[in-house]
Amino acid sequence: MPLVVLCGLPGSGKSRRAEELRAALRAKEESGGERRVFVVAEAEVAAGGSGGRAALRAEAERLLSRRDVVIVDAGSELKSFRYELYCLSKHAGTPHCLVLCPGGAPCSDRPPLEAPDSRNRWDWPLFMAPADLAEPLPLPEIRAALFERCPPPPNKSTRSQPLQAAGFLHQLDLLTQDMVAALMAAQRNGAQPGQFVSMAVDGLGQEAQGLLLSRPVSLAELSRLRRQFLNYAKMHPGEGEENLPQLGGMFLQYLSRNLQ
Repeated sequence: MPLVVLCGLPGSGKSRRAEELRAALRAKEESGGERRVFVVAEAEVAAGGSGGRAALRAEAERLLSRRDVVIVDAGSELKSFRYELYCLSKHAGTPHCLVLCPGGAPCSDRPPLEAPDSRNRWDWPLFMAPADLAEPLPLPEIRAALFERCPPPPNKSTRSQPLQAAGFLHQLDLLTQDMVAALMAAQRNGAQPGQFVSMAVDGLGQEAQGLLLSRPVSLAELSRLRRQFLNYAKMHPGEGEENLPQLGGMFLQYLSRNLQ
């Protein structure tokens, strides 16, 4: 069943709208019998100290299925994060929609809102919540988008694939280990937030790229992100050893995005 992504600034009423949706879809569930509705709340994930947007995405992925509804109650300010959630719904073979909550105010510890654009497939279908919280959401239209629309067809980037050859996966495992070790060594040697840390991305030390260190990071957090990336790589096989530099660069981008 579908994924509903809430988007908006702090104080725009996203949590209230999430509960409104949960109540409305649960009422539908009581008449239909089997559908469950889960709310993945950013505030609860953050309170658990489990890693920000990466943990939020992981929890949504864990709950997504063809049977249940998952509502992501988060700012979702970044279009890159909304795109990642869209890809999760494609991989699960289920529709998704976006609900934009107007109002609220920017917060210094939050990224600026990259306004959704319904011309983007990851921002469509897009519904605008009424600014007055006393007014209901357009529930009939949301239900139609979620339950009467076919899910997007899978493509190469979201379809489950056979595992990579064991030798290649071993090389990728060693490469990402070396990159994590290089980042930890740079911090031990005095690298500070705002500095670039150079790391080899081809497994041979011949091609290096820089990672902007935005904040201090622990080995435990890096290890968790490395495991997530390796799981992703297993589901998206490449062509062989020549793809190591590309995957090394992707791992750097993955770290950069999740270590903000």
